[in-house]
Amino acid sequence: MKPNMFAKSKYSPAHSPKQPGHSTRHHKPGAYFPGDSPRAGRRILLVDDDPAVRGSLANLLVGEGYFVIPAENGQQALDLAGRFPFDLILLDLNMPVMNGWDTFGQLTADYPFIPIIIATGRPSQLFTAIGAGVGALLEKPIDIPTLLQTMEKLLAEPAEKHLARLAGVKTDFYYQPAAGDHEWPLQGSFGSFSLEEIKD
Repeated sequence: MKPNMFAKSKYSPAHSPKQPGHSTRHHKPGAYFPGDSPRAGRRILLVDDDPAVRGSLANLLVGEGYFVIPAENGQQALDLAGRFPFDLILLDLNMPVMNGWDTFGQLTADYPFIPIIIATGRPSQLFTAIGAGVGALLEKPIDIPTLLQTMEKLLAEPAEKHLARLAGVKTDFYYQPAAGDHEWPLQGSFGSFSLEEIKD
């Protein structure tokens, strides 16, 4: 069984400030549709093989105003990305059928303008994530306010910055160690730093 994805916070799924809204518009199969919100147009592809994680996180993000379509593995994520436009992808690593890094590689090759957040319980992925050009690495259990802040930062970035990050050009990288982890480089706190700062 996977560990609890969520760090304790006022944003825990059991206490999400809002519940999914309802709309008379046509829903995509399996989609979580928000009510009226400033973020209602932002489309999130949520990729995780754990149904409890998918459901809880999707409900939380919908409560924050996002439109969420879940996928249970990498191949399903690629199929959905080919059918629907997305503004951001939240991607697990440990999945059947196609693992997270293979999925990331295919997604960035086909859709390089879409920012991707890796959300994983797999340890020691920091340098792999930096080298791959990931927008952010958030280690489980995830701190929900940090997740929401990171999503907003990446969604606000220009597309050219996503391409620069993939090319290894100096840019911001967002990293959150697992809650309670106080190891280098950020002493357990959320922050951003450039690739050159990591390499120096």
